[in-house]
Amino acid sequence: MNRRKVLELIELGEGLHIEFKQRFSSHEKIAKSIIAFANTRGGYLLLGIDDDKSIYGIESEKSDSELIRETAEKYCEPQVNCTIYSYEIENKEVMVIEIPESKLKPHRIQDYRSILDLNSAVVYVRVNDKSVLASKEMIKLMQTQQSGKSLVNYTVGKNEKIVFDFLNKNEKISVKELSKIANISDRRASRTLIQLVRANLLFIHIKDNGESYFTFAG
Repeated sequence: MNRRKVLELIELGEGLHIEFKQRFSSHEKIAKSIIAFANTRGGYLLLGIDDDKSIYGIESEKSDSELIRETAEKYCEPQVNCTIYSYEIENKEVMVIEIPESKLKPHRIQDYRSILDLNSAVVYVRVNDKSVLASKEMIKLMQTQQSGKSLVNYTVGKNEKIVFDFLNKNEKISVKELSKIANISDRRASRTLIQLVRANLLFIHIKDNGESYFTFAG
């Protein structure tokens, strides 16, 4: 990271890998952004920059650095490793937090539970230029992907064939749609679609509101 790189990030503007914050607002809001980047493909959080790229600067490098470290360590579960840089831009101090894609995903807002509870865990992912709540399907998929293994010799059954028939006529399918047309529970529909993603037969997509839908892979 260097000053030139920071200027390039500012010029690029907010997107999948870049987010601006005018100031440190609260631990929870900063944790949301850090977690979203760690759960997706990594990125940069810039403090002292407004959404329109205006340079406001930060008040105290030491204070904000401590707040960022505290957020990453105590408000994210598991804690997120990030690197903090500070540069002078237009005679103002700008802080850059570099968050790599994590190998410990899914990260969630600290809830002091020993294991992740799908019904209560607050997990964020990055979608375009927003940090949005992850669907249960996305959380489950992150959990299974940590093994680094895809499904092999996957048997295609009745429900899978229903998925394929539906996608031959439609661009995408959701858990609710599969549940309805196959007359199965949402839980079973969710499991079926996740298994097809793990078998590299489907892709999972996330809408801006955090809902998931699935399409054919490739």
